[in-house]
Amino acid sequence: MAGLHDIFTDDALRKLFPATRADEFFDALFGDAAEGAYDISLKFAGYQPSNKELRFELHLIQRPGKCLACNLTYGLPEVFSRHPRINIKGLVADINTLLAGQFQCEAWSLASTKSVSSALHIIPLLIQVK
Repeated sequence: MAGLHDIFTDDALRKLFPATRADEFFDALFGDAAEGAYDISLKFAGYQPSNKELRFELHLIQRPGKCLACNLTYGLPEVFSRHPRINIKGLVADINTLLAGQFQCEAWSLASTKSVSSALHIIPLLIQVK
């Protein structure tokens, strides 16, 4: 059984959620990817055995010359949960495939946005597994 940190390496996470996805999101939202205030990357935050939960984070990283703090990032969990370009449902399916039977993803949710700094906000992705 491979360790989860061995499965969800930075390289694997970049393949699951490529950097181009933020541009695709902003292009769909504003008609121009350059209008986006942040880039999005996926990080593995660990496993909570007590509640059988895999934890990932969507890192919203301020783009040069843009203001992340000025954007409405607090409503994004609701938007991201159903936006086809972000495709959380597909992302969870891809995570399930990488798990190769070690766990089975059953349900997922996006938690409230956390403001780490003016240049970094985080949206937790919580996946219930069995």
